[in-house]
Amino acid sequence: AQKFIEELNRIQSKYTYRLPTEAEWEYAARGEIPSSFPYSFGFNDTNELDNHGWYAGNSGARTHAVASKKANQCGLYDVHGNVWEWTQDRYGDYPKTAVTDPTGPATGLLRILRGGAWSYIAGNLRSAIRFNPGPGSRDSSLGFRLVRSSR
Repeated sequence: AQKFIEELNRIQSKYTYRLPTEAEWEYAARGEIPSSFPYSFGFNDTNELDNHGWYAGNSGARTHAVASKKANQCGLYDVHGNVWEWTQDRYGDYPKTAVTDPTGPATGLLRILRGGAWSYIAGNLRSAIRFNPGPGSRDSSLGFRLVRSSR
């Protein structure tokens, strides 16, 4: 993902791209839905999850084209399932006190993935779920979403 971003930034003149922080990812996934609700559409409703994401219960054991389900409140597709999404932050504990736009530890080997994937049960697609595989991890359930800023 980082090599792709480096090349994209090299050839782009109008925008700069990067992975989102974990906090940015969760904010974008939730929209205006309070953290007491597990999904970006609100309640713990697997029937509604079928309309928003791909998971073990509906994926047919494979990934699917982006935007083939409903978007969330922010207009983003596939924040629940299809593929786990890399974030910029390294794995570590959440801050002990309230923090606005926190970032992960400055050092560490493991990075955070968010969103769940096509091969996971519905409960693992909640907005707050995080996963931390090693940097060399590769399989069909991993992907990424980019943040774009004007240069």
